[in-house]
Amino acid sequence: MSEPLTLTSLPLFPLGTALFPAGRLPLRVFEVRYLDMIGKCQRAGAPFGVVALAQGSEVRVAGAPPEQLQAVGTLAHIEQLGQPQPGLMTLVARGEQRFRIDRQHRLPHGLWVADVTLLPLDPTVAVPDDLQPAANALRQLHERVAAQPPEDVPAGVLVACDAAYDDCGWVANRWAELLPLPLATRYQLLTLDNPLIRLELVADMLARAGISA
Repeated sequence: MSEPLTLTSLPLFPLGTALFPAGRLPLRVFEVRYLDMIGKCQRAGAPFGVVALAQGSEVRVAGAPPEQLQAVGTLAHIEQLGQPQPGLMTLVARGEQRFRIDRQHRLPHGLWVADVTLLPLDPTVAVPDDLQPAANALRQLHERVAAQPPEDVPAGVLVACDAAYDDCGWVANRWAELLPLPLATRYQLLTLDNPLIRLELVADMLARAGISA
């Protein structure tokens, strides 16, 4: 059995949401600490880490205590990057592998970096018959989005990479991104290692919301 892969000094982007593997996250970056980080990651072709906030705000407020970060996050690679004006970057980040923070450190200019251990990828688990409505509803949503002009697509609804409507983890992750969930619930789903259980929980949420039968 191979040792888990670790990364040192991974730059972190704390957010009031969670990024899931294979998901796509649009970001607007204007703080100096993150403009510098994104520029360096783009030039090096290197990832950064998206972590959910346990406490604090996405935008640093003078005099406020440092942010508190959740222990599990997701590697993010820059898929699209633009600079519409000086001091502003827009990008789409693609979620890759989850990680667990081993040690974290806040640099003088406010950027968090961490030594992390990568977590195992989800095993491929076929969507069982009783959870198929969740997969069907997701496919229908994506088909409706694909048929709309880009300007009519709701903010944040980005069709994820490499569609896999027959895989429990992929379907659960996409719904976890789309549903209007409290951050604590979304983070809990991210930390679950069993993709079947993750999809079962999501299917219950969909049923309560009347989204899938």
